Amino acid sequence: MLKGKADKSNLPSRHVTEGPSRAPHRSYYYAMGLDEQDIAQPFVGVATCWNEAAPCNIALNRQAQSVKLGVKAASGTPREFTTITVTDGIAMGHEGMRSSLASREAIADTVELTMRGHCYDAIVGLAGCDKSLPGMMMAMVRLNVPSVFIYGGSILPGRLEGKDVTVQDVFEAVGQHQAGNMSDEALQTLERVACPSAGACGGQFTANTMACVSEAIGLALLNSSGAPAPYESRDQYGVASGEAVMNLLEKNIRARDVVTRKSLENAARVVACTGGSTNAGLHLPAIAHEAGIDFDLFDVCEIFRDTPYFVDLKPGGQYVAKDLYEAGGVPIVMKELRKAGLIHEDCITASGRTMGEELDIIEGEADGRVIYPVESPITPTGGVVGLKGNLAPEGAIVKVAGMSEDDQVFTGPARVFECEEDAFEAVKARQYEEGEVLVIRNEGPAGGPGMREMLATTAALSGQGMGKKVALITDGRFSGATRGFCVGHVGPEAAHAGPIGLLKDGDMITIDAISGELSVDLSDADLQERKDNWAGAKETIYSSGALWKYSQLVGGALKGAVTHPGAKEERHIYMDL
Repeated sequence: MLKGKADKSNLPSRHVTEGPSRAPHRSYYYAMGLDEQDIAQPFVGVATCWNEAAPCNIALNRQAQSVKLGVKAASGTPREFTTITVTDGIAMGHEGMRSSLASREAIADTVELTMRGHCYDAIVGLAGCDKSLPGMMMAMVRLNVPSVFIYGGSILPGRLEGKDVTVQDVFEAVGQHQAGNMSDEALQTLERVACPSAGACGGQFTANTMACVSEAIGLALLNSSGAPAPYESRDQYGVASGEAVMNLLEKNIRARDVVTRKSLENAARVVACTGGSTNAGLHLPAIAHEAGIDFDLFDVCEIFRDTPYFVDLKPGGQYVAKDLYEAGGVPIVMKELRKAGLIHEDCITASGRTMGEELDIIEGEADGRVIYPVESPITPTGGVVGLKGNLAPEGAIVKVAGMSEDDQVFTGPARVFECEEDAFEAVKARQYEEGEVLVIRNEGPAGGPGMREMLATTAALSGQGMGKKVALITDGRFSGATRGFCVGHVGPEAAHAGPIGLLKDGDMITIDAISGELSVDLSDADLQERKDNWAGAKETIYSSGALWKYSQLVGGALKGAVTHPGAKEERHIYMDL
């Protein structure tokens, strides 16, 4: 007995469920245990990045079941599917890291193809590790269907000798060990206790940064990202997210109604005030691109420049995601931003209400320990800064959270490395001098290929106590866990004949995070002469396969390292076909 047939006349799933010609399609659904009522209801894709690659993703399969309960309770039919994840913590420091950023596009593409192929009407997406969060959000905006994002949650901090420890401490301990300051036994003890549960890295690294973005941009229910992965309380947010997507479907509120220029600015504010990962400077423009919104690295950094930094999170600060959750999470952070007039309150959110309406019902205030009051911030400007100059005409980005102003200006001679491995070996062997600017090039999106993160090198420098005594610039990326004066996303990249590809040992480089400058003491004529004599892009070993395809398609970091023309060029909306 049908409870009432849904009107599918404007829903994609009508193409696979309605009319006599779709009898073969319906027979497949009966084969999977669906009944007539299930087939008559809207179909909701429940997409997860579940796999056994890392703790970030291992709990997503279980959490998806609570989402499905919520969809069913609201008279929808959930259809679970998975996509890939490449987990940075395990891909870090070797050739596997080339797959990381490319996986963001693969995630977006595979979610899009699954939704299109099966004509699903809406999506709830669950993601746990760095690139899977923006990849999932990019797919939502690309498809422009009713969408709710939910984070898988962070890992619990480890404990050692009465202190919280994270995987960042393990990476830095490798540097301590190489410097002879840590025994084999001590390193082994740390590695065994640093990661005690399921969940993504606990500091304000890329995963937690993008989890905060998901709430601030409006694609996730407020406070849904905070609870650590092992907490059973995450299930209630899963159920609520399933119910929420059905509400959005009923009201025809789509992803691009949520992701607007204003909501992107809200998201950038939250990244800045929490000292979030520089990778947000790559992912926010990529999400904007899917909506056809011009919002590049410079736009992101403009927001960063006048946003106070007032949430004390690792790696620049003291606390981890669990502490932020216990202090009230992203909603309290956004309430503080609202006090300073730094939030657009009229943006629609996953609940169907505006951000202002959502914040009105949030109780609690800044605790003054993890979340400082906005009027007395840790520093008056954001934890992430954009740079520009003759060394980076298309910009660059640096995280300064936790650094004093004295440490934010650096001038020194270049020591040039053609890839990360060369730099890591030199750092390991102490083949560099205090006061130098280490340059790692040919690591951009196309030239790498894959724009690798440099955590192994930067962590080794920190472990040697040299984090403040040298600077580092690259056309690659840095992990959200990176500390020290490390400039990434330098554009144009070396492979595109950018100035970073023309540098020589000894060139004097100035990095000024206060004025926003990244320059080399060479005239335009000097740079042009070097460009005229440039030998061309460094050859890579990737001449076929996914990374070759990626290197052929990918654009610069300025616009998010995207691989297709974006919403500005589209001639249809999937939902309306």
